[in-house]
Amino acid sequence: MAEEFSASVAATTATNRKKRSLWPSVLRWIPTSTDHIIAAEKRLLSIIKTPYETEQVNIGSGPPGSNIRWFRSVSNEPRFINTVSFDSKEGSPTLVMVHGYGASQGFFFRNFDALAQHFKVIAIDQLGWGGSSRPDFTCKSTEETEAWFIDSFEEWRKAKNLSNFILLGHSFGGYVAAKYALKYPEHIQHLVLVGSAGFSSETEHMSERLTRFRSTWKGAIMNHLWESNFTPQKIVRGLGPLGPDLVRRYTSARFGAYANGDVLTEEESRLLTDYVYHTLAAKASGELCLKYIFSFGAFARMPLLHSASEWKVPTTFIYGFQDWMNYQGAQEARKQMKVPCELIRVPQAGHFVFIDNPAAFHSAVFYACRRFISPDQDNISLPEGLESI
Repeated sequence: MAEEFSASVAATTATNRKKRSLWPSVLRWIPTSTDHIIAAEKRLLSIIKTPYETEQVNIGSGPPGSNIRWFRSVSNEPRFINTVSFDSKEGSPTLVMVHGYGASQGFFFRNFDALAQHFKVIAIDQLGWGGSSRPDFTCKSTEETEAWFIDSFEEWRKAKNLSNFILLGHSFGGYVAAKYALKYPEHIQHLVLVGSAGFSSETEHMSERLTRFRSTWKGAIMNHLWESNFTPQKIVRGLGPLGPDLVRRYTSARFGAYANGDVLTEEESRLLTDYVYHTLAAKASGELCLKYIFSFGAFARMPLLHSASEWKVPTTFIYGFQDWMNYQGAQEARKQMKVPCELIRVPQAGHFVFIDNPAAFHSAVFYACRRFISPDQDNISLPEGLESI
């Protein structure tokens, strides 16, 4: 009996020791940092054929003459904007690409090769996103939050000595690009707003379905979380070792099983998942802009529609047929604009039109910028499959 008991204890001890040895590997929190983000970016861009170079552009510690620490955090240390520039033919027009909320410049990985054939392509991570500096977010109002992004972009432009470029922004990046063009129109040749957010206000364009949802207890909770600045990135961080799997499930579903157009290859999905995880799990910074720019439902607190009559830059809107972002706000804004403006819809594409249907997206961009890349612009017709409304 004693021998049996001893053997049982020994077996139990060995089993427990084995379990304990497994726990550290199961619970190990995958580390992330700016270095991890840059490394993941490099792996993702390794599938790009066009030569490129990356740089951390120093934008200083704050906009000159500002008494408010828009993006200086609690120190005066310089900030940097992660920038990727692609080789191009000499004399090509410059195209600057700005990503949306929860994204980074690597999301355009399916587009760089095609666009670089016609443009000098430069893509950035906005301040507080991707591989750029992530200072503490100290803004307390919509005006301060807009300045965080607009002023930092302007400091980047000056550091790069750029002018007369085409500015393309996606989603929240479209909102920032439009606000920047309103303040600094002299630098922009053409504005391309892709699935742009920020044109509609909740008082003007809230659907009956969303109105009903917001009146329910679930809607009240969601609205409270929104106003508390509870971001999706906090979920990824809070899940710890389960975070990467959540991101993998999202990318596999959004750009795979439930994709609207061209699904990602296995390699693309693996590399994008790795990249997205590190950009989302890193220190919270730019993501905290959410509640100051939009109310629950992604309605702008300071809608671009209200500034449409002040527009000074020719503009092209591009939306996917299945884009959840409401393009009708852009339609309304176009009626008030005094500059050339067109709206193009891309088939088999949702909000990430440039990933869902890259070929058609490229056609839409080339058509939008035809006066810069084609000597015979007057005889170019809208590419087949695209819809102009």
